[in-house]
Amino acid sequence: MSAPRTLLLGAAGFIGQHIAIALRDAGHNVLASARDTRRLTAMGFDTLQADLTDPATHSPDFWRPHLAGCIRVINCAGLLTGTDTDFHAVHVAAPQAVYAALPTTARGVLISAVGIDADTPFAHYRRSGEEAAQTAPIPVTILRPGLVLADGSYGGSSLARALAALPLITPVIGMGNHPFNPIHADDLAALVIEALEVKTPAQPIEVGGPEQITQTALLTSLRAWLGLRPARILHLPLPLARLTGRIGDALRLAPISATSVQQLEQGVATDITGQIRHFKTRPRGFASFLRARPSQTQDLWHARLYLLRPVLRLTLALMWLASGLIGLLLPTDSFLPYVSGLLPDGLLIAAARITGAIDLLVALALLRAWHLKQIAWLQFLMVAGYTVGLTLISPALWLAPFGGLLKNLPILVLILIHRVLEEER
Repeated sequence: MSAPRTLLLGAAGFIGQHIAIALRDAGHNVLASARDTRRLTAMGFDTLQADLTDPATHSPDFWRPHLAGCIRVINCAGLLTGTDTDFHAVHVAAPQAVYAALPTTARGVLISAVGIDADTPFAHYRRSGEEAAQTAPIPVTILRPGLVLADGSYGGSSLARALAALPLITPVIGMGNHPFNPIHADDLAALVIEALEVKTPAQPIEVGGPEQITQTALLTSLRAWLGLRPARILHLPLPLARLTGRIGDALRLAPISATSVQQLEQGVATDITGQIRHFKTRPRGFASFLRARPSQTQDLWHARLYLLRPVLRLTLALMWLASGLIGLLLPTDSFLPYVSGLLPDGLLIAAARITGAIDLLVALALLRAWHLKQIAWLQFLMVAGYTVGLTLISPALWLAPFGGLLKNLPILVLILIHRVLEEER
């Protein structure tokens, strides 16, 4: 008998990859779908490249040619932030098309989220996604996990590690007593596989681990796991946390966002009563799976670099902003004496003004987190170009007081580090 064919949406995500591996280990024939499938292909999965924001994926006709023999679907796709159009596409339109393309004998599982009664776009479209699953022509089990942790991290779990690794302090929101009952991604994957076989519950099921801990205990435990000495707990008033979330939204610092703060206020702990009643799988407690693997050097590096990533991006934005304003506004007699001789003064002035305008556009792209990986290469080429060009015009700038062109060398290295840190998936 051939293995059951299972379509996995969002297979390249943090949760999706764990479910993909668990499905394969359980004998399923996995069709892993994601916007970028290169890593999944390298892992040996059959893949289907599909951007769920593309209107083409909102028609059952897009999916039918790929779903021959497919009798299961697991939907892990989801957005934390985005436009209304993208939220609706990923959470509602594309899944509805998939449900309609499958045979009526198929079954499905939707990975939703706990605390979606909050007044946020994330919560609204998560609810809409659940409604689409509940009205689908196939039975779909809806699981609502809270905080999902694993050996690696992404998003909220990466932020938790980063906060735990801060020097001298460990910041918590309010009194730090918000409850969590984290579930390991492998245990969530086991619940998902079991959900494909049991009778579909009429209502969404909250899933989580058996151990409930506070936000303070979570962060201090992660800090100890990373091998760091205890730090002073810094209590952030809720209004300050909300302001930080709004700043995070404005500067595209996800998962630092107003949505994350509101979700935390709404509650992240899950009621596992329904989970115990419907499933045989018993997830491990937080302490159990945290102690199952020692932290490695890469865990500490990632935790410490995670918050330096946006700091580096904003620092580069400030550099380009200042450079652009100087190029546009600096009086000509302030820079012409250093570069005159090789080219006409008029051409040098025009070059300063044009490059100043380009610098401002780069700063804006960095502030809005627009195509950061491509903008990183543009920055590198611009700094390298400025360095070569100014060297040809005036080699003495390498010997100028306070560094001159010499400072461009560490700037080039910082841009390369910025490019590396922006490679999350």
